Amino acid sequence: MQRPGVQDGDDRPDGRTGENGSTDLEGGRDLPGWVDSHSHLQEAYLTGERGPGPVEGADEHALLATTLGRAAAAGVTRVVCVGTGAATSAAALALAGEDAAGRLAPGAPALWATGGLHPHDAIEGTAAVLDLLEQALGAGAAVSAGGRLVAVGECGLDYHYDHSPRAVQRQAFAEQVAFANRHGLALVIHARDAWDDLFDVLGAEGVPERTILHCFTGGPAEARRCLDVGMFVSFSGIVTFRSADDVREAAALVPLDRMLVETDSPFLAPAPHRGKANEPAYVTVVGATVASVKHVTPEDVARATARAASAAFGL
Repeated sequence: MQRPGVQDGDDRPDGRTGENGSTDLEGGRDLPGWVDSHSHLQEAYLTGERGPGPVEGADEHALLATTLGRAAAAGVTRVVCVGTGAATSAAALALAGEDAAGRLAPGAPALWATGGLHPHDAIEGTAAVLDLLEQALGAGAAVSAGGRLVAVGECGLDYHYDHSPRAVQRQAFAEQVAFANRHGLALVIHARDAWDDLFDVLGAEGVPERTILHCFTGGPAEARRCLDVGMFVSFSGIVTFRSADDVREAAALVPLDRMLVETDSPFLAPAPHRGKANEPAYVTVVGATVASVKHVTPEDVARATARAASAAFGL
């Protein structure tokens, strides 16, 4: 997630694997359409409180329905709503629950949820988020139990902004990695300018079997490190940015069966939508750029990344 203090104009190129980092993706299945593997649909940006383009007096439910309608029209069939703290994680679970109960628009993409504490807010401590996740698991929310909770996160390390002290970030990250391991949940990681410490924490705690490095901002060397420990690598609108050559080189390296695509909406809208609020429909633009880099069709990318998302999240 691109948090407050990060401008949309910031062009930052910010089972284990076999040969070339590929795997048979045990547990993955074919899914129709596109999967937006990382969005913040549940947050208040839909009413203009976050992200670019405030909308005065907007009807949150109407805007959500319109946003989901555009996603469906673009061929998006599933969206993962990602928590960044106790409140947003609870909101993600609630929104996914509304979808599971059939209370959202017919034909809209299916919604899934994660819960975690973003490194910017690590100073708040993980207790509230982990208590929320414990309660949700106790109520049968895990996807393995037929619920819509698919992962812990987003969590990780962000040394670019250092909104929380680095030692505190490492502790919060370690606690969430341990929770994911203990409960057999996937892990969604945010990483910026902190690669060595990130892998140190993962080495100490153990890399969860299903781990996703979201909104990848590194280059081929960092992508290789992720693949070598069995991660999935998720590409966002950054891959479309003119200055993001390293990210595109990484996309060329990562096998399609270890790759996810995402919007990180409402942040990081892909070109040519820069400066606007991002939304799940734009995951197709990300996918088209990946297809160009890998010399395959967008349909190939949609099919492969949807299967990878199925394996990563248990969809």
